[in-house]
Amino acid sequence: MTEYYLDTSALVKRYADEAGSVWIRQITEREAQHTIMLAEVTLAEVAAALAAKHRAPGGITQQQRDRVLSRFLQDCDEHFLLLPVDRPVIERAVTLTQNHRLRGYDAVQLATALVSSDILQEQNLSAPIFVASDTDLLRAAMAESLSAENPLVHA
Repeated sequence: MTEYYLDTSALVKRYADEAGSVWIRQITEREAQHTIMLAEVTLAEVAAALAAKHRAPGGITQQQRDRVLSRFLQDCDEHFLLLPVDRPVIERAVTLTQNHRLRGYDAVQLATALVSSDILQEQNLSAPIFVASDTDLLRAAMAESLSAENPLVHA
């Protein structure tokens, strides 16, 4: 069993057919018995990504959007480990924006992963593998000493 922290850019591939979806589905299926960690803010980010896919020309139908969103929220309740975005995470994100080329929510995602990694390592547990499809975010994660995976490499 492995611990993974998924950024929205990677997690959305579980719910929409994109490059890297097969690998993301493999690591996130319950039978794989991996721990899948997400920042609480990921709920809003995935919901926004699905809504954008619905609004896009030739995008998914409203019924598809609603079904996929419902499945995602159920996975969050039953399968994924949701991590809080609290003041220490925000403070870490602020610092990350000054040291790396990151957008605000990307910095929050990485900060959440780093704070959870610190807690796990204090308990002599393995740090999670950070998974994202964003090159700048992956570069920052590796610079911060996290193991990182890009689902596009597995496409």
